[in-house]
Amino acid sequence: MQRVLLCIILMLTPVMASGQDKPFIITTVDREPFSMMQDGGYTGFSIDLWNLVAEELGRGTNFRNADSFAEMLKQVEEGSVDGAIANISITAEREAIMDFTQPIFDSGLQIMLPMDSGTTSVMGALLTWDIGIAILIAIAMLFGGGMLMWTFERHKQAYFDRDLKDAPFPAFWWALNLVVNGGFEERMPMSRPGRVLSVIMVVASLFLVSVFVAKITAAMTVDALQSNVSSLSDLDGRRVGTIEGSTAASFLEQRDIQHVTFAGLSEVVTAFEDETLDAVFFDGPILSYYATTRGAGKARMVQRVFKPENYGMALPTGSDLVEPINRALLRIREDGRYSDLRRKWFGASN
Repeated sequence: MQRVLLCIILMLTPVMASGQDKPFIITTVDREPFSMMQDGGYTGFSIDLWNLVAEELGRGTNFRNADSFAEMLKQVEEGSVDGAIANISITAEREAIMDFTQPIFDSGLQIMLPMDSGTTSVMGALLTWDIGIAILIAIAMLFGGGMLMWTFERHKQAYFDRDLKDAPFPAFWWALNLVVNGGFEERMPMSRPGRVLSVIMVVASLFLVSVFVAKITAAMTVDALQSNVSSLSDLDGRRVGTIEGSTAASFLEQRDIQHVTFAGLSEVVTAFEDETLDAVFFDGPILSYYATTRGAGKARMVQRVFKPENYGMALPTGSDLVEPINRALLRIREDGRYSDLRRKWFGASN
């Protein structure tokens, strides 16, 4: 009997060993800088961290790229993979259908805006249709008033004693000086109609300048109010984008904030660059990475974190890898490799 048991054990030993030595099957999705394809291979903060974990556990890894974030989590839920890594937020809803390791990264939901949003200038306020039309009307009025004064004063004083072809600019210049300086200088009208017209123009100039300044001020104020975003309420009336099925989408839905969702990060970034979105609401580290790399000069971050989150490695429910991975993560933190990895991808100031 002992010989039979010994034979069975010897037969099963290679099978058990092969199960321990086979590579992990890990699914992921493109989420710069946590997981991405580069030069034909997988790289990123989460990828590098998992490779350290796999090294600690003495096994290799076969990565699978999921079509979407939802598909990645579905593979974990079904148990068709050993785990998933990317920027996976640990939530109660997800914890109910899968297991998580200890947190591997502190994150949070933030807002990304176009770089020129909220940077109003006088020139920007002037370059509007309302201001442009007001300027054209003012020029037409000055030109008309100047030419009318030329008609009245043509034979009364030397300045206006010009032929019709030479009169337009001097007449306009006289009217412009009248409005800007508020006086006639040495060219006081001599004719009765000219004096009446000049008084009307002086009084009208007060209203003209006031209206012009008011329009510029109003345009700058409205633009500043519309462009500045510092809270979630400031997103009302704006075209806000996020990723379908993300914690950011759930957050916006819970607060009844109108938004549009996209299948993936590349789609929402494309919409942002095409200026079809006024703001993007998503994971802060990912948006910050885009804003400092590909989006440099195009995007800026609202520094406030609206919902703190933690990322973790997702595993099928009941996975026996939870404890070994957690112990490996603790060793990686304790010996400084985690800090080195974080500096590599996010800089020394992170």
